[in-house]
Amino acid sequence: MDNPFPEKHVVGMEQAARPGVGIFWMVVTGLCFVGVTALVKALGDRIPAVEAAFLRFLLGLVFLAPMWRDLHQATFTRKLWGLFLLRGGMHTVGVALWFYAMTRIPLAEVTAMNYLNPVYVTVLAVFFLGERLAVRRVGAIAAALVGAMLILRPGFRELDPGHYAMLVTALVFGGSYLLAKILSSEVRPSVVVIMMSLTVTVGLAPMALSVWVWPTWTELALLFGVACFATGGHYAMTLAFVAAPVTLTQPVTFLQLVWSVLIGAMFFAEPVDLWVVAGGSVIMAAVIFITWREAVLKRRITPVVSETKL
Repeated sequence: MDNPFPEKHVVGMEQAARPGVGIFWMVVTGLCFVGVTALVKALGDRIPAVEAAFLRFLLGLVFLAPMWRDLHQATFTRKLWGLFLLRGGMHTVGVALWFYAMTRIPLAEVTAMNYLNPVYVTVLAVFFLGERLAVRRVGAIAAALVGAMLILRPGFRELDPGHYAMLVTALVFGGSYLLAKILSSEVRPSVVVIMMSLTVTVGLAPMALSVWVWPTWTELALLFGVACFATGGHYAMTLAFVAAPVTLTQPVTFLQLVWSVLIGAMFFAEPVDLWVVAGGSVIMAAVIFITWREAVLKRRITPVVSETKL
């Protein structure tokens, strides 16, 4: 999901940086997004993944009410419709796979593999935005792939379909983020947010109906909680961007892995896997390096880890 405030506005506000405030809000962001994952995990697999994803987006539309006026005032060309539909289709696939993965693999592995999203964005930007990769960034991408191998350890353990789902999810969310970046130069960011939510809701609807299981009130409450945490996470992330530079707040996203490990162990009896922690650390270090290099070069392509999430 996108930053609801224009990037220009955020960059301008960063000049009066308040590091402590920025770090605080990024910690809150991480807790919110780990809360999203934990609630989906608690939901279990009685409700099919695509139905759970559909209900999350349907319930989440209530939070977009303040933005509807911007959508009404927007002008859509054929090109914009095509980009919105392409992004909606990609994000629909990513969301469905993400919900599926969360019912299959531990919280820490979902979180660690999410760190690949910004790395995919860096690679895809070469093909879609004409970016050039210097040797240092290529080295960082290679390090991130090593981190992914530490998490997955193919050949040393049996991989679950959820692992493959997360690999595709990270790639699709990366592509969706780049499309959002292109669209944000054509229409207001609030319109990009609304259109993503609408197209994903519509895209998931037929898949959800084909496997429909009537949810209980408890399950609906959990899914509404997912929507609340997701919205709160993106709002907190925006406050972090306003308060401090990305180069300062990006490393704080590593705490999401710490929260995931703790919550997985305490509430879901998931053993602490040091290989996953090590792999996530390597990927996060690569993302921080890429972000720092972009700050030095005074251009921002790579998103904060949380920016590509639901």
